[in-house]
Amino acid sequence: MKQVLFQHGTLALLVPGLLAGTMSIGELLQHGDTGIGTGAGLDGELIILEGNAYQINGQGQVRQVPADFTVPFADVHQAAYQDVTTLAQLSQTQTYQRLEQLVKAPNTFYSVKINGSFQMMHTRAAVKSTPPYKTLVATAQQQQEFTAHNVTGTLLSYYSPQLFHGAAVAGFHSHFLAADHSMGGHVLDFVLTKGQVQVQVFDTFEQHLPIADHDFMQHDFSHDNIGADITTAE
Repeated sequence: MKQVLFQHGTLALLVPGLLAGTMSIGELLQHGDTGIGTGAGLDGELIILEGNAYQINGQGQVRQVPADFTVPFADVHQAAYQDVTTLAQLSQTQTYQRLEQLVKAPNTFYSVKINGSFQMMHTRAAVKSTPPYKTLVATAQQQQEFTAHNVTGTLLSYYSPQLFHGAAVAGFHSHFLAADHSMGGHVLDFVLTKGQVQVQVFDTFEQHLPIADHDFMQHDFSHDNIGADITTAE
């Protein structure tokens, strides 16, 4: 049975400010029950767990989004995780290093889910922008940051190979949702107290492009500093 990662849009299209919503959450959930993404205009950060899509907006508020909420970019898959190990007392860097050692799959996509407690969780969420949209780097500068201590929740991460930097961000791209929905967002840093680690490795990467969007279809990406800008914004 194929293990499929479905991705709508690319991180590259966000770089020049192609931030229009080009797929609804309702459509996205037809391809998976677990994932991450962002809303139209970089309207906060999305995390999808057990078929429910949650937005952490620019004010740090968490809400479940309706089916007609649209996204310019998202990753989603049907969860079929395997329990791997329990990790404890690790920084973000140490956690990612340990995961790379455990999974041993640097050249394919995989997802990691950590349910547990975190001594510290530092996240951010972009503030929604309106047309005409600015570049990804300019829009990301309007982000708000949030920090919680001794918080329990779910860290959901996608690992992408260096080969696909641009389509995605090379390495780990992680979002978080507190169990009590008190906070979440795109993960900037954390200290893991203790967490159960689950991993799902994908053999198929399905890239869906917004061909009905005129601005995307006509944009010349040769003038964009895609790799560097994605690294800066992420």
